[in-house]
Amino acid sequence: MSQTPAAPPGAVSAVSVSSVSSAAAVATGAAAAPGRAPARQSREALRAFLRNPSAVVGLLLLAAVLAVTLFGPALMPADPFEIVSAPMEPPGAEFLLGTDYLGRDVLTGLVHGGRATLLVGVVAAVLSVLIGVTVGALAGYYGGWIDEALMRVTEFFQVLPTLLFAMVLVTLFSPSLATIAIAIGVVSWTGTARLARGEFLRLKRREYVLAERVIGAGDARIIWRVILPNALAPLIVSATLAVGTAVLFEAGLSFLGLGDPNVMSWGLMIGSNRPYILTAWWAVTLPGAAIFLTVLAVSLIGDGLNDALNPASRGRL
Repeated sequence: MSQTPAAPPGAVSAVSVSSVSSAAAVATGAAAAPGRAPARQSREALRAFLRNPSAVVGLLLLAAVLAVTLFGPALMPADPFEIVSAPMEPPGAEFLLGTDYLGRDVLTGLVHGGRATLLVGVVAAVLSVLIGVTVGALAGYYGGWIDEALMRVTEFFQVLPTLLFAMVLVTLFSPSLATIAIAIGVVSWTGTARLARGEFLRLKRREYVLAERVIGAGDARIIWRVILPNALAPLIVSATLAVGTAVLFEAGLSFLGLGDPNVMSWGLMIGSNRPYILTAWWAVTLPGAAIFLTVLAVSLIGDGLNDALNPASRGRL
């Protein structure tokens, strides 16, 4: 019986070195694959977003709200708490949107109050996304007991009545824009955490992630530099919708009297004028309409981003 001649030791070493080198080369190429054409993908997503009529309407509506709240106070520097006329004056030539139950100008309150409402909404949404992404990324990437522990914490916060928990946090600390934003962010991160966990569970076994491990990348680089950029599409949509949720939260807390009494906001306007809704409807309806239009604009933008950043749905636009 013929036997296959054994390879010389030098040949085995050469093959091993060659295999390792090839694996490293493949790893480098695979790791770079997801980001080969970010500019082209961004242009495609932008075109898909602009082809969505509802998303464009939401963008224009939000731009109008931002323009009024950012530049309006400079054009109307009056104090929104100043009593300028008799209480509950209807809209007219002197006061375009009338006055509230104390005689304060409703238009001035809308212009100045939008800045506080949107500021709390954005800060709370950013905090919520940061907590949610961190918890979800660690749970999805490491799995095992870390995943179990973090998901139990997430479920604990998820079963709590969020508005009641936020009220408790704001009551324990003095009501201010900072405490309201922190309270909203602390109670509203669970959905983002579950979404991030699902994305990391899906992506952590992809070829380019395994390739990064082959070339010796650490966990921090893989989590934040490799997996997270490829999981951004649904997280961006979640962050956008979180702004609308935070705006509603702030309005609800202010409506219940837990807002900052020294800062005008749309929720504070609704809460303070609600006993007079039948006699001074404009003082309640107009701030409510401002909140409605803002949340509607954010929701339309979020839906448009979801369609634009989701390759499976681009063909429908």
